[in-house]
Amino acid sequence: MAGASSSAAPEEEVTLTVKWSGKEYTVRVCGDDAVGELKRRICEVTNVLPKRQKLLYPKVGSKLANDSLLLSDLPLKSSLKMTMIGTVEDDIIVDQVDSPEIVDDFELGQDEVVDIKDKFVNKQKLKRRVNQYKIVLRNPCRKDKKLLVLDIDYTLFDHRSTAENPLQLMRPYLHEFLSAVYAEYDIIIWSATSMKWVELKMEQLGVLNNPNYKITALLDHLAMINVQSESRGVFECKPLGLIWAHFPEFYNSRNTIMFDDLRRNFVMNPQNGLTIRPFRKAHANRDTDQELVKLTQYLLSIADLDDISVLDHKHWEKYSEAHSKRRRHT
Repeated sequence: MAGASSSAAPEEEVTLTVKWSGKEYTVRVCGDDAVGELKRRICEVTNVLPKRQKLLYPKVGSKLANDSLLLSDLPLKSSLKMTMIGTVEDDIIVDQVDSPEIVDDFELGQDEVVDIKDKFVNKQKLKRRVNQYKIVLRNPCRKDKKLLVLDIDYTLFDHRSTAENPLQLMRPYLHEFLSAVYAEYDIIIWSATSMKWVELKMEQLGVLNNPNYKITALLDHLAMINVQSESRGVFECKPLGLIWAHFPEFYNSRNTIMFDDLRRNFVMNPQNGLTIRPFRKAHANRDTDQELVKLTQYLLSIADLDDISVLDHKHWEKYSEAHSKRRRHT
């Protein structure tokens, strides 16, 4: 939009110069991106986490503190320079530093989900993310295996409780679960936090080098996109299309399932999401939590299906019970 005096058009690419720590960095965004996406792009070149960034821009005031505000609503000029104030976190001392707390999860209506999933602007955002984000394989994709994508916080780990040893906050039966489903599924970990946090947590929990299973890849917050709904405004989600685009010969909508405690993360691929019960208050619940045991049974019971996206994963427990009864009567 070089030199334009008005707001960026929704699909128009904008090149911005960001000054930080005595250096200048160039980032490219579009008008249909939100401020949160701009911060994500800045994070890629500076390693300053989005939530640690304070952006200063002429005549904009405090608007850049609103991550859900669309850039097309701001008078951005490529001829002006933005200043960022923020600090790189070299050491993560406590989990809470790098893990946002989201308590206002929601479920959108069916029509709204279809609208978001099929909207051209969101497909374009996904396309840009596919081009921008590189997935680094830790282990090779395996032919004829389905794909299991797992969140971390409240799914595998209680990131808000405190403990002397992180293993005390690990969800019960995690290693047994991963070992069992690895026979039928490749496993990708995807967290809405930084890669540093993902690697640290998975290493502390003994997931990255377990002899009984292998993790295919790790994804972080930079792989997410922002979408907009009429009822809930702008929010971020995890589009599985990113993985499918990178590895089309292995994974697709028919053989992928994702576990997350936040329903909103499934909005671009609702047929592939299973909302797991959040694992909170680990010290009180770790002796009774059986979620991963039950989900092991479900994943293995559907592993032979040609298309698992036709299932309604909301009713996974009923499906598992019915499958168990059928097996007992055969």
